[in-house]
Amino acid sequence: MTLSKPPLTAADNAEFDTDREGGGLEGGRKRATINDIARLAGVSKKTVSRVINQSPFVRDETRERIEAVIAEWGYAPDPQARGLAFRRSFLIGMIYDNPNPQYVVNMQLGLLDGIRGSGFELVVHPCDRSSPTFLLDVRTFVERQKLFGVVLPPSVSEDERVAKLLREIGCEYIRIASVELDAPEHMIVGHDRLGSEAMGQHLVELGHKKIGFITGLPSFRSSHERRGGFEDALTKGGLKLDPDYVVQGAYTFESGLACGEALLAKTPRPTAIFAGNDEMAAGVLQAARRAGLQVPADLTVVGFDDFQIAQAVWPPLTTIHIPTREVGRIAAEKLIGAAAREKRDPNSTIPYLVVRESSGPPPSV
Repeated sequence: MTLSKPPLTAADNAEFDTDREGGGLEGGRKRATINDIARLAGVSKKTVSRVINQSPFVRDETRERIEAVIAEWGYAPDPQARGLAFRRSFLIGMIYDNPNPQYVVNMQLGLLDGIRGSGFELVVHPCDRSSPTFLLDVRTFVERQKLFGVVLPPSVSEDERVAKLLREIGCEYIRIASVELDAPEHMIVGHDRLGSEAMGQHLVELGHKKIGFITGLPSFRSSHERRGGFEDALTKGGLKLDPDYVVQGAYTFESGLACGEALLAKTPRPTAIFAGNDEMAAGVLQAARRAGLQVPADLTVVGFDDFQIAQAVWPPLTTIHIPTREVGRIAAEKLIGAAAREKRDPNSTIPYLVVRESSGPPPSV
């Protein structure tokens, strides 16, 4: 079945009654209905519906009065009638193609934070962007689940075909990416370039001049942004990234190990290696141990993301903290229309440097 109409906005939601029962307390029933709640609170059914569905378009004092009546009478909307009224399931989807399992877990936790108490549930859909059935699989997932909307993390978020498909079938969406790719109402921007620029500045200030860099997959926009920001910082510090000291990884531990071994085999050996994420940086630490090198006395190793692995390895990684869980929470709230309730710190998605034991000055000659 094709979804021929766009998802309802918070304002549209108010047009639908969330409980189809009549009568209620007035008819001798023990179970309160939406009509009862509206009468007792002195408002319309539409206003009660807005409060139930967490619309931001209700004054705080009105919301508090209605919520007090709902609590007093133990009112709960009929889920079946509610679903019929909305012509959508109360589900939001996460569609992802990402080789880093910790990113996926952190993003899911953030999305769950964002929908907690809203009546929405989360369903996830792993996919393969290189598959010839990729777009068909996405469409089938959205239509079969009758999704209210979807959140698209990288690299799916960077695929314009997906955004176009979702617009065509009338499904709301939020894209999470390192740069702005869509209208602001559809975007959460991660600013990866700023993070890698901060790391480049850190390495320059430590005194490193011969620095290796491990990129991520070229199909990820973040790979290009992280390299670009790093090169910007080196240029400001009077240095240049030597292309012979740039190797391509795959955002995995195994690729970090292989790339680390390749860089450490070069002459002269780099005094620092910046890996495009923490998984690859952990692989570089392993390569350093195999080569008999001490970190950071002989080699500085730094990463990006600040996922759990950054503090699980030894020495703990100097890295760039990406607030993945917070980004997921904001994305979910923005998707379901709850973000307008409280002001957000405009810097809450900007990455920042975290210095730990894996970085230090280059070894003295």
